[in-house]
Amino acid sequence: MGLFDSLTQGLKSEFGQLAESEAGVLLPAALQAAGLGSLQNVVNQLQQAGLGQQVQAWANGQAQPISADELKAIVNIDQVKQLAQHFGVDPSSALELLAQHLPGAISASAQSGGVTTSN
Repeated sequence: MGLFDSLTQGLKSEFGQLAESEAGVLLPAALQAAGLGSLQNVVNQLQQAGLGQQVQAWANGQAQPISADELKAIVNIDQVKQLAQHFGVDPSSALELLAQHLPGAISASAQSGGVTTSN
């Protein structure tokens, strides 16, 4: 394993250990920096991409996975690169991190009234 791989694994581990409340603060900032807009905007895009049932489940506090491939429906390559730069990882890892933490961030935000979903 190379130095970059070690650093990437370390960053993933640190980010993975964040409490959902912390991810709920950091993730929206990363989305904004990548040009994806607000968390509400991402919710809307996911719903328009046919992922409304998953979004609704997250808003209701239910764990429903989303894959990096599914997220490709709402992000372009430049946005993925911006996310990767923000997280300090390679682009494929950025999508994996987003897939891992987006449900919790949406759930936390929905529970506090920060985002709304449509059925």
